[in-house]
Amino acid sequence: MNPRTTPHHAPNAGHASPGNSAGHVGPLEWRKLVQWLQHDGVISEEEATRTIGRCSMAESAQHSLVRLASVSMRRAADNKALDIELLTQWLAKRSGLDYLRIDPLKVDVGKIADSMGAAYAERHKILPVTVTPSEITIATAEPFVTDWVAEVERQSRRTVRRVIASPQEIHRYTAEFYALAKSVRSAAKAGSNNGASFEQLVELGRTNKQLDANDQGVVQVVDWLWQYAFDQRASDIHLEPRREQGVIRFRIDGVLHPVYQMPMGVLNAMCARIKLLGRMDVIERRRPQDGRIKTRNPRGDEVEMRISTLPTAFGEKMVMRIFDPDNAVKDLDALGFSSHDATRWEALVKRPHGIILVTGPTGSGKTTTLYSTLKRVATEEVNVSTVEDPIEMIEPSFNQTQVQPQLDFGFPQGLRALMRQDPDIIMVGEIRDLETAEMAVQAALTGHLVFSTLHTNDAPSAVTRMLELGIPAYLINATLLGVLAQRLVRTLCVKCRVRDDDTPREKLGEFVKPWQINGGYKPYKPVGCVDCRMTGFMGRMGLYELLEVTEAFKARVTKEPVIDSLRKQAIADGMRPLRLAGALRVAEGLTVVEEVLISTPPME
Repeated sequence: MNPRTTPHHAPNAGHASPGNSAGHVGPLEWRKLVQWLQHDGVISEEEATRTIGRCSMAESAQHSLVRLASVSMRRAADNKALDIELLTQWLAKRSGLDYLRIDPLKVDVGKIADSMGAAYAERHKILPVTVTPSEITIATAEPFVTDWVAEVERQSRRTVRRVIASPQEIHRYTAEFYALAKSVRSAAKAGSNNGASFEQLVELGRTNKQLDANDQGVVQVVDWLWQYAFDQRASDIHLEPRREQGVIRFRIDGVLHPVYQMPMGVLNAMCARIKLLGRMDVIERRRPQDGRIKTRNPRGDEVEMRISTLPTAFGEKMVMRIFDPDNAVKDLDALGFSSHDATRWEALVKRPHGIILVTGPTGSGKTTTLYSTLKRVATEEVNVSTVEDPIEMIEPSFNQTQVQPQLDFGFPQGLRALMRQDPDIIMVGEIRDLETAEMAVQAALTGHLVFSTLHTNDAPSAVTRMLELGIPAYLINATLLGVLAQRLVRTLCVKCRVRDDDTPREKLGEFVKPWQINGGYKPYKPVGCVDCRMTGFMGRMGLYELLEVTEAFKARVTKEPVIDSLRKQAIADGMRPLRLAGALRVAEGLTVVEEVLISTPPME
């Protein structure tokens, strides 16, 4: 069956058997679907009888697939509940059309809205999902209703390609896509009807207590942007000005995805709206600014966003970092600690005083690890205080302070002030210079537990970095308790991953020589499905190497230590290198070799 045609339009095909859908014309009827499901062996005869009894108890205006999904039919093969997705996939296969799970990140909402009116789409319960110069792909949940095809082809001057999608998704995204397009048009129209610049309008609004940044179209687009980002599990939202249009991108699992393009006037209005909510200077666009906003996700949980602006060639670029409490503070298992490292880390953070460092490049999850650890040790009996730049996320159980260089209040000054606040545990956002390092050492020597971060490639390099800053070796030995180096790797989607027979144990062992991979070995590889947007990956996890400072290790920390000597002693004391930690996760089927090789330094 060619999905570009309308094959079920033949009126003479009405003498098919009860289990054959070839002669069916018109909307789906739930009793007929039950017959087809039984005929195809998807459900048993007993399940079909039970379903008919349940569905007959009440009339409903719901789509037939939704109605059947609500009664939780059981599949004959494995007794699995037939939800709306499974039923839609079965219907697509039976009708000979492709199945599509609508991915909002891959839909050009502007083109969709231009290709078909909202009223027409709602009336026929269809939704355009892809538009090219020669073809328009339209999602439908009624494969045997085709009277709209010829009209759409005539009006759009394109060939119609029909795909089957969940009726719930069609209903939801029809409302969302057209509402978004309407809001963007409204905002663009409001901007084009006013000759003044947006800055002038905002300044005028300040005077009149009515801000143009609160235009209804702009408000709706910004609200949509945030809720959409939360729904898509985005960690960052990028608003980027270009020469012709503004671009919106989301970072999901460490990878940027384009989301939407809109007129520059609308993008500027969105930035102004967000700056107002973040208590930033709306007029100032020539220098970088920072702000913070609290809002709620679709579940009603409070979410905090950190805002940063930067002047660029074509306007002001804005990035919003999303700190969802569910993701920002986790237990050690959720962070990705192995049992070996989790036990050692737990023992380390219970020490009464000393310095513990977390190292890694930007975006490697250091902040999440520190917040999660501090959350565990921040009991009512201790005073936990932090000095950060900026404060990543407000945590009620900490006393958090943000440095302000313009007021001559940096990390050294913040640490000096904290020392007079009777702290038990101190977290310094980053050790950047000798003065901050000296203050951290002094705090540790006077009986405080100090956490901080460094930008080094691995754990042993943190020692040489401290020496390079100017801290004497004897002070490092007196205060440093341990160093945790970490990286983030994408984890495989458990719904579509398959066993990997192309990566034998010996091949994986080549990357971690002289170590060997023992124990269970079940590697998987990515495939891609609708849940993971065909990437094969869903979420990220940490890889860790934990260096504990032992007496033997201290003996090697001299004025000019050899890094190889430090690394060998750390391994002898129980440290597992980052690449080995990654290889073990590959052996467990959680990630792939390529992710580990990209993220971790080579074995030496």
